[in-house]
Amino acid sequence: MSSDPAVMTQGLDVGGVTFSYRNGLVLKDLSFRAQGGRVIGVLGANGAGKSTLFKLILGLLPLKEGQIRVNNQPLGSLSSRKRAREMAYIPQAQAGVFQFSVMEVVLMGTTASFGIFGQPGPKEKAAARQAMKLLGIEAFSNRQFDQLSGGEQQLVLIARAVAQDAPILIMDEPCASLDYGNQIRVLEEIRTLSKQGYLVLFSTHNPQHVFLYAHEVLLIDGHSARVFGPPRDVLSESLLSHVYGIPIRLEESARTGEVTVLPDFNEIRHGRPNHNVLHRGVNNEKEKNKTLIHPGSVDRRSGDCPDRL
Repeated sequence: MSSDPAVMTQGLDVGGVTFSYRNGLVLKDLSFRAQGGRVIGVLGANGAGKSTLFKLILGLLPLKEGQIRVNNQPLGSLSSRKRAREMAYIPQAQAGVFQFSVMEVVLMGTTASFGIFGQPGPKEKAAARQAMKLLGIEAFSNRQFDQLSGGEQQLVLIARAVAQDAPILIMDEPCASLDYGNQIRVLEEIRTLSKQGYLVLFSTHNPQHVFLYAHEVLLIDGHSARVFGPPRDVLSESLLSHVYGIPIRLEESARTGEVTVLPDFNEIRHGRPNHNVLHRGVNNEKEKNKTLIHPGSVDRRSGDCPDRL
């Protein structure tokens, strides 16, 4: 793992990506650009193509149309080992998968540095210890991975990716199946990693996560990037209602200024729309993409992650 005070990467540049499986189109002309030191939340309904996009970026699916540049290098020019030095993948934690100690699991992230038939040496063990320290899990080192809680397991998998020494981290629903406290702990660590210079892409089914932790949100809808940018600037009530198929309200806390995502129970249960809500199914594109907050109610000058929690 690098001893530099900050991780350096020129990030990802995804342009005009189109991909189909045999049963149909999944992504069409999807484009976005993300730099190091940012957290990108990826939203979309089930089947929107979030996992497919991650697999294309990681080189696990063949890119047939469009281009992906990783740290300003064409993805197709990178060997599997070089890709492993640029990007690390963090899957959802699954209990009982690894019958190893935490140290052994984290060490698995260093294999790109010594090859499949090599053995981790002092350098790799130091990288693993540094990664565990960064994630605050040094005390777990000798514990069995399968005996940890779901939140602890997820932090171990993130530490394994950090030990890989790749500046781009791609996380598939890192908060899935975690209780509320562990969701916040994992998201706080994601935010800390971005401050170290990492580019973090994480998918989620909870739009609240992107309002709290993402610098930018990529919302995939209709096979493409419906919006990309700071959540407060690009996510509206009408757009979220359209994507998730229920009336949604966005409310700002008078105490903290944070935006809360809520179902509009008035409309769901009684068919009485809240007049502040922009209804899903609006045909006018301009209306669909309205700013979520009514004019003057929120300071939208900065898209940075707030310092809180």
